[in-house]
Amino acid sequence: MTEQIQAELTADRWNSIFSRREMLKRTGTGFGMLGLGSLLASQTQGATAPSVDASNPLAPRAPHFPPRAKQVIFLFMNGGPSHVDTFDYKPGLKEHEGKSGRGGKFMPSPFAFSKHGECGMEISELFPHLSRHADDLCVIRSMHTTTPNHEPGLFMMNSGAQQPIRPSLGSWLTYGLGSENQNLPGYVVLCPGKPVVGPALWGNSFLPGIYQGTHINNSRIDPKQVIGHLNNKHLGTPEQRKVLDVLQAMNQKHLAVRGQDLELEARIASLEMAFRMQFEAQDAFDIGLESASTKTLYGDGEFANGCLIARRLVERGVRMVQLYYGAGQPWDAHGDIMDHKRDALKSDQAIAGLLADLKSRGMLEETLVLWGGEFGRTPTAQGAKGRDHHNTGFTVWMAGGGVKGGLTYGATDEVGVNAVENRMDVHDLHATILHLMGLDHTQLTFRYSGRDFRLTDVHGSVASAVLA
Repeated sequence: MTEQIQAELTADRWNSIFSRREMLKRTGTGFGMLGLGSLLASQTQGATAPSVDASNPLAPRAPHFPPRAKQVIFLFMNGGPSHVDTFDYKPGLKEHEGKSGRGGKFMPSPFAFSKHGECGMEISELFPHLSRHADDLCVIRSMHTTTPNHEPGLFMMNSGAQQPIRPSLGSWLTYGLGSENQNLPGYVVLCPGKPVVGPALWGNSFLPGIYQGTHINNSRIDPKQVIGHLNNKHLGTPEQRKVLDVLQAMNQKHLAVRGQDLELEARIASLEMAFRMQFEAQDAFDIGLESASTKTLYGDGEFANGCLIARRLVERGVRMVQLYYGAGQPWDAHGDIMDHKRDALKSDQAIAGLLADLKSRGMLEETLVLWGGEFGRTPTAQGAKGRDHHNTGFTVWMAGGGVKGGLTYGATDEVGVNAVENRMDVHDLHATILHLMGLDHTQLTFRYSGRDFRLTDVHGSVASAVLA
């Protein structure tokens, strides 16, 4: 049948024989990954940057200047971890205990802090494993953002805007740099379910659809079925290649007639990606291939497995992996801040294992690891033992990828209410991340609707003091 179709295509008669829909119906049994085309496709039209190869939009591209890092692992603690209970020690809270503050009465942390590493970094007892890596951490204690609500906070941290109208950080990175591995998506999102907002957090918005994050539910990973309908049960590899070549030729012919069509271009690219992923995705997601000692290093559980998969993906050239701690907003400790003990217990060893594993493989220097949530939590109590959302001062940290280890950058006031020293907003953080990846945030632009957009909008300054 394939030879007949090829002959008819060569004779330029395919359009009169059957429609594209019928063609897919006849030949697409093994191409269930067309669903990835929908995932990758953009609903919004925009201009394609001249520097992007339309035939391979994920091909590696040169950065603006020599990079410090080549890939990013973003450990997202959705819900908002408390800065004053994790990495921002505030003995002043004990002095002000019970006094009225913003939204309630000041409540000291129930967790003990101690100094770690040669740098003497103060870290909560919540992180006994991670604290051993204090000299690798660059802790930013002066983050602030514009809103204390989950949805806009999540959008701001992920895309630099409070509404779901801008591309995510991972989309900008893959648009600017492409990917080192053409057999896997350039941007992978691991989340067991979805956070409060969901897929819009890793969306491409007006960027071409191929740059959207590919979500993998890491609560139940079967390496043979990591993405549904990836494997063709009816055709071998040579036969699949022949069918796909015919289908892609038809798509290209259709594209030539339609003119620029980013949605169709994304589908064309997704078909090629789907074909290639059959041979590498199973291996990349199969943590059973790791040694017993490596799995012990990370510990047990879906987050630990996610950290291990993140390392396997960046090791294979994936540009950015974002790992959400859990579905919903698990760090949202309104009722009892002691819930942080549960969440730290599930993540501490895994994160420490990730840093140790990257370091032992010589990968930490070129891999930027970022930890944080959409905001922090109030230094005052909510109810008897909880803490509310807090956006005017909170903490994130980075490691590897060209940042100074053993550094605490910026500060909040004596009770942790406001960022007061070396204040860093989300645009500054994004500008710094792009800089570490070799990108000038003012030059990484995309023309859409008559305007050149960028991740940092019209804001952002690189925090040069955190660069190694």
